[in-house]
Amino acid sequence: MTSEPSPTPVDVPLFRDLMGRWSTGVSVVTARDGPLDAGLTVNAFLSVSLAPPSVLVSLTEDADTTPVIDRTGLFAVNFLAADQRAVSERFARAVPPTDKFTDLPVHRGQTGVALLEGTLGAIECRVVSRAPAYDHVLFVGQVVRAELGRNAPPLVFFRSAYAEAEPGDRLHLGTGGKR
Repeated sequence: MTSEPSPTPVDVPLFRDLMGRWSTGVSVVTARDGPLDAGLTVNAFLSVSLAPPSVLVSLTEDADTTPVIDRTGLFAVNFLAADQRAVSERFARAVPPTDKFTDLPVHRGQTGVALLEGTLGAIECRVVSRAPAYDHVLFVGQVVRAELGRNAPPLVFFRSAYAEAEPGDRLHLGTGGKR
């Protein structure tokens, strides 16, 4: 039996730079446990299946939203519009969950989870699978409710920067002088 050579470790800064070249939409995952609302900005989100409708989100193990989803088995994904950069930045900060929701317009979905106002839309999900993945947790959720929001350009993240919306529903991807 021959042994395979050990793979050469990938240079972390190179990997980060390369992944930054993959443009992603920006969303906020929200959850609720009793009176506690929690949420965080994510771009690690994807559609898994149409039958039944299901999605996957990747959250850090230590995010304040992760244990709320673990306890309740419910979460929502709010799709941000290009003019909601401030909302994305608010939910990306490491502050108490109550600070993230202070004076932010929301409405309650069918599951009771906070849905952000002014988004492109939102989905409410019931967790069907949880898998640890290094310092993250992958949650697969079956969509139990979906709602369309306004028709606007999406908030996009590329090369560690937000795309800028231009007239006519166009987006400008800045390169920030990076290669």
